[in-house]
Amino acid sequence: MATEKDRSPDELKLKTEVGLLGGVSLIAGVMVGSGIFMSPQYVLLYIGSPGASLLIWAASGLLAMLASLSYAELGTVIRESGGEYIYILRTSGNIMAFICAFTNNIVLRPTSMIAVALTFAQNTLAPFYDDCLPPNGAVKCLAALGIMVLTVLNCLNVRSSIRVTVLFMAMKVLALVVIVIGGVVLLIQGDTSSSLQNSFDGTKLSIRPMGIAFYQCLWSFDGWNTLNHVTEEIIHPEVNLPRALMIAVPMVTILYLLVNVSYLVVMTTTEMISSSAVAVTWGNKVLGGWGWVMSVAAALSAFGSLNGSFFSGGRVCYVAAREGHMPDILAMAHMHRRTPSPALIFNTIISLIVLIPGDFQAIVNFFSFTAWIFYGMTLSGLLYLKIKKPDLPRKITVPIIIPILVLLAAVFLVLAPIIDDPQIEYLYVILFIMSSSMIYIPFIHFKLFPGLLNKLTVFLQLFLEVAPTAKNL
Repeated sequence: MATEKDRSPDELKLKTEVGLLGGVSLIAGVMVGSGIFMSPQYVLLYIGSPGASLLIWAASGLLAMLASLSYAELGTVIRESGGEYIYILRTSGNIMAFICAFTNNIVLRPTSMIAVALTFAQNTLAPFYDDCLPPNGAVKCLAALGIMVLTVLNCLNVRSSIRVTVLFMAMKVLALVVIVIGGVVLLIQGDTSSSLQNSFDGTKLSIRPMGIAFYQCLWSFDGWNTLNHVTEEIIHPEVNLPRALMIAVPMVTILYLLVNVSYLVVMTTTEMISSSAVAVTWGNKVLGGWGWVMSVAAALSAFGSLNGSFFSGGRVCYVAAREGHMPDILAMAHMHRRTPSPALIFNTIISLIVLIPGDFQAIVNFFSFTAWIFYGMTLSGLLYLKIKKPDLPRKITVPIIIPILVLLAAVFLVLAPIIDDPQIEYLYVILFIMSSSMIYIPFIHFKLFPGLLNKLTVFLQLFLEVAPTAKNL
């Protein structure tokens, strides 16, 4: 492998554009997406009581903070982009890393983006359909348009994408602060619902409802690991990566708890559970004729989160291709703009295919189930590094009990939905994940049909004006 001294100054690399503010905005911008505007009613529905739902939100925030601490250490030990994929590759080997890359690029990332895109489209169209839900066809067309607009933006310029992320992060935080202030004012006035009285009545303590409630809640926190996907594009990652994580995740956790309290202050349990979008229902009750503002805020929040997902998600595909686990064309960047445009275009195509049968509720459950399998594998890798390679240089070290606790939580989240009430869909997910090894053996290990792939790569390289890149290390 070439060292920095061996490399030509003309080598093509991705731009290093993400500073501390950009990092905080990227993490918070992805975390604060569709979840906090959609998921609270589902958490309440599954867990059964307002008090227990608040505990679920607090526990999910704590879990996200502990997990992000673990990832902060990983990001300073393995200073490469790619998130879970690169960490699993460096600790568990090629086959497990390929399974992670394949599942991430074909299932996790597209389904995550589609769920957010659907939320953006639903909330954008909601003000035009006061008496009914927007037509499904119109929702999916607008979701597809949003995805394609962000594809173009992220292919054109990294700095513009980061600026959009910062702008939308500020707007969505402002919207959440409005919700918090509205709840505080009503609480002071004593004009509240009865949701906070006898708040633990009706709590469901069986394993599956708790697991599904966590799935819905953790969907809102997903994105705490976003910055680890773009480590090579962070300015001074050994400093800014841990700082950004420690600013963004606690900030979002506190906001989420206060927003949920505001929801419960304003709405009864029945109103929350029956709501199609809890933030919009809150807006109609508190803001009156200005209730549509919450629908617009939810749409803008989802759009900003989708942009952050595009920025980070394309890098996983790009890094996997660079390591030989995806077609070579996906490891290339535009020769002038220095963006991984082939990987971004690939993600877009897969997402648009997933959009056709897309359903928000099913997407969230199966996304969370699959994601925590790979989070658990990643944390196992951290434990391996801490025990077997304690002398590796690292800028931040967390107590070993932290990754152990998060790993146990990951095991619970994977097993919870299939212990109480096994469903065949979870078996399908596991079989799909394992079946990716059947692709690895012929196409990655034995490299079948190299001639055909080389011709296609050359054609796309010329058409897209892209070239191979070097690591930003």
